[in-house]
Amino acid sequence: MSLRAMSIAATGMLAQQLNIDVISNNIANLSTTAYKQQRAEFQDLLYQDERRVGTASSDAGTIVPTGIQVGLGVKPAAVYRITLQGALQQTGNALDIAVRGKGYFRITLPDGTEAYTRAGAFQTDANGQIVTADGYVVGPAVTIPDNAQDITINSAGEVLVSLDGTATASNVGRLELVNFINPAGLKATGDNLYIETEASGTPIIGFPGDDGFGDVQQKFLESSNVDAVKEITSMISAQRAYELNSKVISTSDEMLQQINQIR
Repeated sequence: MSLRAMSIAATGMLAQQLNIDVISNNIANLSTTAYKQQRAEFQDLLYQDERRVGTASSDAGTIVPTGIQVGLGVKPAAVYRITLQGALQQTGNALDIAVRGKGYFRITLPDGTEAYTRAGAFQTDANGQIVTADGYVVGPAVTIPDNAQDITINSAGEVLVSLDGTATASNVGRLELVNFINPAGLKATGDNLYIETEASGTPIIGFPGDDGFGDVQQKFLESSNVDAVKEITSMISAQRAYELNSKVISTSDEMLQQINQIR
């Protein structure tokens, strides 16, 4: 029995180690633009039936009402991404764009495939195209003219620029957004980028402000949605659970020592 208890407690310690890893990643990304909090999910392991429920307990047809099932521990099931909106922080930069509501910006990677992000800290490259900090083009490609004096991006994603010698702003393009049936199913690849998976479903393309899409806010960035106080509280709870599982192993070891001392 003590050996089984040690094995069960070991699964608990491994589970809480994963929990701490996830929490530490959340805390590390407190200042990461548009980072989404993650949460570890766990499931109980298989059970050993020492007296099976529902079996006959006599030849008179009586049935065992509950039985005896002993659980074998816990296992990680998923690390779930919580896609709640982060707070919008004003930056004053004309090419900082935040999504308010549902939607992701389309990003064209160097190999031609698409990735998606909510981190709208954009810049322009040598050709005037709006790009990410890594130089990846924001789709559809929008080019800012060299003689642009002012850039305005309205809530519908239209990019308007004021040119030298003109009184009215010119529309040079419109940003698109992408939605997914299950955004939590997107695969994070680092650099604030996500890619499509079978779990996320295929991308649904639209414009900011369309039905089912959020709008965009110029000169704002979306903050991480991590709550530092909740993460610290969760970390303390995980630490206590780890200590309790460690105590189970120590207690089981002491029980085995007592058995070994029997003459």
